[in-house]
Amino acid sequence: MAERLGDPRVREVLALIAPGTPLRDGLERILRGRTGALIVIGTDDTVDSISTGGFELDVEFSATGLRELAKMDGAIIVDEGLTRIVRAAVHLMPDHTIESAESGTRHRTADRVARQTGFPVISVSQSMQIIAAYVGDTRHVLEDAGQILARANQALATLERYKARLDEVTRTLSALEIEDLVTVRDVAIVAQRMEMVTRIAREIEDYVVELGTDGRLLSLQLEELISGVDLERELVVRDYAPATKRGPAPTERLGRIEELGPTELVDVAAVASVLGLGGGEHLDGAVSPRGHRLLARVPRLPDAVIARLIDRFGTLQQLLAASIEDLRDVDGVGELRARSVREGLSRLAESTILERHV
Repeated sequence: MAERLGDPRVREVLALIAPGTPLRDGLERILRGRTGALIVIGTDDTVDSISTGGFELDVEFSATGLRELAKMDGAIIVDEGLTRIVRAAVHLMPDHTIESAESGTRHRTADRVARQTGFPVISVSQSMQIIAAYVGDTRHVLEDAGQILARANQALATLERYKARLDEVTRTLSALEIEDLVTVRDVAIVAQRMEMVTRIAREIEDYVVELGTDGRLLSLQLEELISGVDLERELVVRDYAPATKRGPAPTERLGRIEELGPTELVDVAAVASVLGLGGGEHLDGAVSPRGHRLLARVPRLPDAVIARLIDRFGTLQQLLAASIEDLRDVDGVGELRARSVREGLSRLAESTILERHV
């Protein structure tokens, strides 16, 4: 998988310069004009202190205006909201002691200004015909939308295969839950597949950010593929992770799974350990779900009622064995809801078993 855009600030800046935005239009005009540019997105006392020369503008931001101002030497300073062009033809003199790996004068200045001021800086190279965004210590070179889209489509095809496999192991887990035959391995495999799907989806989300308006169809396809996966991940952890007052919360365990490296993630025993279900020697051990996943599929059943049902019965098997009278005795359930829960669980159990054996 490609490296993700880990810094939220980088994602925000890439959204500002994605295809379809006024800033990207201006940058592409500059590229076509082969003039180069240095653009600081934001201004404060620090920016003022390293700026000399040029002239004040304070005019409305426009792509054509940016292109015309780039014909002059010096940097262009715009406001953070990209609504005004504040100054132009500015000579920037950042702290020369700030280390930079850049060799070209424009890129080195952009790098140092971004590090010193904390504002994003965009550098358009006249000779190399590239656009680079500097955000803090990060440098990101913009790619052609066609190249990004090609990689995004490859990632989407991979996601489709992984999601199909996830659906398969999830259905198997549901059937095993009904039959009370779940092992630690079954749970760990589902959690592993969910994390794999989530990682690929996040990579595609980065592509969507970079593509801007060109990524709308990709965004819709991604949303359709991963709908409900985040909730399902949490429900699996709540169903199987040991429930102790001092133990990690479900969100914390999910965070620990996210921290697993690629090699650790493919190790089912490592995933089981993070879930709190033991190591490799426990993979074939039996475990019982509490019933969160199945109850979440019963229509119009509030979370508070689900919590009380699980507190009362403890495991999915006891829930499946409970009569309408047993369910009715739970606070907040009542006669009608007890029948709805009983019928809903019975239908889910029947359909799940049929799906597995057909």
